[in-house]
Amino acid sequence: MKWVVVAVMLAAALTVQASDDTNSVQAHQGHLWAVLLAGSNSWMNYRHQADVCHAYQILHQHGVPDERIIVMMYDDLAHNEENPTPGVVINRPDGPNVYPGVLKDYTGKDVTPENFLKVLRGDAEGMKGVGSGRVLKTGPNDRVFINMVDHGAPGLFAFPDEILNATDLADALLDMHTNQKYREMVLYVESCESGSLFKNLLPKDIKVYALSASSPHQHSYACYFDDYLGTFLGDVFSVKWMEDSDLENLHQESLKAQFLLVRKEVNTSTVMHWGDLKLGSQKVSRFLGARKPHSKPAPPNSVDSSYDDPCLKTSVANPDVPLAILQAKKRKAETHEEQQHWQEQLDILHNNRLTLKMAMWNLARAVTGQEEKASHMLNTHHQHDIVRWSCYLDSVRIVHTHCFNLALNVYGLRLLHTLVNLCEHGYTAAQVLQATASVCPVAVSGVM
Repeated sequence: MKWVVVAVMLAAALTVQASDDTNSVQAHQGHLWAVLLAGSNSWMNYRHQADVCHAYQILHQHGVPDERIIVMMYDDLAHNEENPTPGVVINRPDGPNVYPGVLKDYTGKDVTPENFLKVLRGDAEGMKGVGSGRVLKTGPNDRVFINMVDHGAPGLFAFPDEILNATDLADALLDMHTNQKYREMVLYVESCESGSLFKNLLPKDIKVYALSASSPHQHSYACYFDDYLGTFLGDVFSVKWMEDSDLENLHQESLKAQFLLVRKEVNTSTVMHWGDLKLGSQKVSRFLGARKPHSKPAPPNSVDSSYDDPCLKTSVANPDVPLAILQAKKRKAETHEEQQHWQEQLDILHNNRLTLKMAMWNLARAVTGQEEKASHMLNTHHQHDIVRWSCYLDSVRIVHTHCFNLALNVYGLRLLHTLVNLCEHGYTAAQVLQATASVCPVAVSGVM
C-alpha cells in the first residue's frame, strides 16, 4: 500500500511538472494577436469593410480567439439603407456572408488615427471610455498581424474624417519594438501608394514584415463589381491574399510563397514586400492562425487566365470607383428620367473634381509665382520619393485644414503629388500656408 501511495504521489508530481513545462513552452512561444482596420465608410466604399470582415473570418476559423483580435471599422454596411439584404456583407459575388460574429471594438466616430495608434501601442489608459477599450496586450514573445484597408496617398492612409501619416505609423512600430511589444509582426496594407508607408521608413532589423498592395507610386484596385448591390465587393490585393488563405494549408505555405503568388495574380499593381524579408520563411499559420478550419469556403470559380478572372476583369483603379459606380447605375436605369438623373450625378462628380484640381493648380501658382511651373507641379506624377517629409506633411495638414478635408474629399488625395513636387523643388510649407489665404477662402467637403 505504501508503494501505491508513493507511485500516486510521483505520478501527480510528474503531471504538475509536465503542466508547468507546457505552460513554460506556451509562454515562450507567445500568442498571436491581430488588429484589423477598415478606414472608410459609406456604401460606395463597401469593399474596404468587406475585406476586413473576411479577414476576421479567416483568423476566427483558424483558431485565433476573439480576445486577441481587435477590429476597427465604421460598421455602416450590414444595415445600410442601400443594402437589399440586411445583415449580409459579402466579399465576392454569391460569396458567404462574412459579417456574422465580426467584432465591433471601435466603430463610427471612434475609427480615428489617434485611436488606432493607441491600440497598437497598448495604451489602455488612453482608450478608457472609447469603444471596447481593448488594446494590444502583447509582450516580447508574441506575434502581431495588422491588416489595414482604405484609401491612400503618398505617405498617407485615410480614415473616415482624418488621415494617418507614414511617419506616425513608423514611430508607433518603432515604439512597439523598443518596448518589446512583439517578437515578430506582419502587416498587410491595402491602399493606393501603400508602398510609400514603408519605403525608407520601415527598418529591416526590427522583425517587421510588410506587404503593400501597390508600389509607392501606384493606385490599388477595386474588384468584384456587383450589379445587384451597386458597388465593388473587394480590392484586388486583399481578395487575392484572402482567397489564397481560404484554400491553402497555412502550415505549409510560407509568407514569401503567399507574397509571390499574390504578386503574380495581382496584375493591376505591383505588390511589394518590405522590412525584415527573412521573416518571409515563416509559415502563414504563425500570423493567421494555426488551427485547421472545420470547413473551407467554396472556392471562387477557377480560371485559366487573368482575362477570365472574375476579380481582375471587373477591376478598377480605386480613384475611378465613384465614376464606375455612377456609370453602372446609369446603364441600369430603366427610364429616361433615371438615366438623366445619373448623368447629372456624373456631371456633378466631374465638376467637383475639376474644382479641386483647379484649387490645387491655383495653390501651386501662388507658391511658384508662375503658371507654367504650377502646371508642371500638378501634372508631373511620381518622379519624386518623399525626402522632405516635414515640408510635405506640414503642407498636407495645411491643405487638409484650410482647403479641403482629404478624408471627406477622397479625390484630393490624388492631387497630393503636387505638394510632394513643391517640397522636393525647395518650396516651403510656410509658402503653402500663405497661398491658402487667397486660394482657399472656404473649405469644401464631400467631393469624391
